[in-house]
Amino acid sequence: MDRIKRISNEVLKEYSERFGTDFLTNKQSLNEISVVRSKGLKNKIAGYITKMLQRQAKFEERKQLIIDNEKKSQEHKESITKKSKPAAEPAAEPAAEPAAEPAAESEHIVTNEKTAAEEIVDESKSE
Repeated sequence: MDRIKRISNEVLKEYSERFGTDFLTNKQSLNEISVVRSKGLKNKIAGYITKMLQRQAKFEERKQLIIDNEKKSQEHKESITKKSKPAAEPAAEPAAEPAAEPAAESEHIVTNEKTAAEEIVDESKSE
């Protein structure tokens, strides 16, 4: 493992609460924690720590976005299911009615599903 990575990981393990995603703040914290005589080495260590924490923050944001999208998708599917169930139940009860009316209701259900699918596509395009 590279010297900069090794030192950065050791410092992060011990003093993770002192560092953030800002390079200048990390550089100051590194000055307070350790004595690094080489300005270039100090900057590389602080830069690597900053890069690591920025990657971690970006990963957490993406993870949360995926979780939120999954929740929205499931809620949307549940609302579609709730809307289609009441429409399907009355169609099953009046069996004595002519066949044209239940067909019209089933077409209405299909239209609702298409609309819901279009909404999902629109939501994914806007994100």
